[in-house]
Amino acid sequence: MSKQRFLAFDLGAESGRAVVGTLDSGRLELAETHRFSNPNGKMNGRLQWNLLAQWEELKTGLRKAAAGHDHLDGLGVDTWGVDFGLISSSGEVLANPVMYRDSRTDGVMAKTFEKVSKERIFQATGIQFMQINTLYQLVAMRQMKSALLDSAQTLLFMPDLFHYLFSGVRKSEQTFASTSQIYDPRKKDWANGILEELGIPTRLLAPIIPAGTILGDLLPEVAQDCGAGKVPVIAPASHDTASAVAAAPAEGENWCYISSGTWSLMGVEMPEPVITDKSLAYNYTNEIGVGGSVRFLKNIMGLWLVQECRRQWVTQGHDHSYAELTSMAERSPGLLALVDPDHDSFLAPGNMVGKIERFCKQTRQTPPGSRGEYVRTCLDSLALTYRRTLNGLEDVTGRKINVIHILGGGSQNELLNQMTADACGRPVVAGPVEATAAGNILVQAMAVGALKNLAEARKVVRNSFDVKRYEPRETKKWDEAFERYMEIAAKKW
Repeated sequence: MSKQRFLAFDLGAESGRAVVGTLDSGRLELAETHRFSNPNGKMNGRLQWNLLAQWEELKTGLRKAAAGHDHLDGLGVDTWGVDFGLISSSGEVLANPVMYRDSRTDGVMAKTFEKVSKERIFQATGIQFMQINTLYQLVAMRQMKSALLDSAQTLLFMPDLFHYLFSGVRKSEQTFASTSQIYDPRKKDWANGILEELGIPTRLLAPIIPAGTILGDLLPEVAQDCGAGKVPVIAPASHDTASAVAAAPAEGENWCYISSGTWSLMGVEMPEPVITDKSLAYNYTNEIGVGGSVRFLKNIMGLWLVQECRRQWVTQGHDHSYAELTSMAERSPGLLALVDPDHDSFLAPGNMVGKIERFCKQTRQTPPGSRGEYVRTCLDSLALTYRRTLNGLEDVTGRKINVIHILGGGSQNELLNQMTADACGRPVVAGPVEATAAGNILVQAMAVGALKNLAEARKVVRNSFDVKRYEPRETKKWDEAFERYMEIAAKKW
């Protein structure tokens, strides 16, 4: 088969990029053609994504990918989870999508449980309870008497929204829908009963399609604007973690993954949802993967704490790169102050340094004293959170996990990779860095018949990308730190 070229748009909470993948003779080559900061801001008191600016960045990426080439065999979009836009009956986009970190969902989970119990919601959806989930965003809109819910005809999650702008087709891709806490992974359909009890109009929900569905060709006006010609618009695994996991260079069953970025998503692949009292107690989640597999995982506040510290320091005149911050952390003493990255106080943006200081004081620890020590605290604490999550995965599934695959941009952090191996007492295989874009492209290739299945796609990954292995070293001191971490994480304040 001749070379085939696919365009992946990969949007994370911090940045987005356009990546062209060329598939040839069982190998995949990636070329980033455009990168941009993910546009957002605050308007009328709400944190919002700047949809028009995002759309213009995607079109710029398409123009660059199409320039000088006679064709693209497909394009597809993956993004972070849970957020959505609303479409009117006449096809208009109604307002900017609101960002999941906005305060409108503060306290909404507790009010939701007054109407529908936590246990019933988990039985229906199997999803980890987080106030950012689509369910609580919709309940918040209903409580605020938002006119948008009554005006809209269709809810489209972020990648579905961009696919709609590219193709005119309104569909909801399954891997993303499953992150929302409004999807039933056992019935493989919307959790309509829960929504109706909460007063959420189920008419908003689009038909669900599996990853690797060809939606149609690029709209003529978009093709003309971008000089792209006739390009199939393909729904990949449109949740970024689902795409990243599809590109894990793994074999067998006794492995877990960490998709590492702003968020860390740590889990295993299962054949069926794990919806039990134990998985509810651990607050783990069941999301759909490529080919109908289940990504049984935990959402962890990943490198967000470091990103927010850096953003704060930049405003103060200290513009360090992430590599510089990691180097500063490596030279700082380890396992001193520890935090729980998943504590509610760290969710919203702003003054992260102050929040870490307050957490340390509230838990009777001496706060970090330098920028390097702050980053070291964040990374130490994240590695220990991975250990806590690993213990839970093994307890719930009964599997012994022998190796941890770290995927995505965070896999470049060699300090954190070694810390993870040490804290968890397991070898870590880091890479590919471009797992999300690679997975997006490989699912597109499966859609057009260039690859047969996920196993073949993962063989392409192993043939195409370098990985680095980290063996556990200093495990004893991490065992001692883990006991202290668990005591700190259990504190309520």
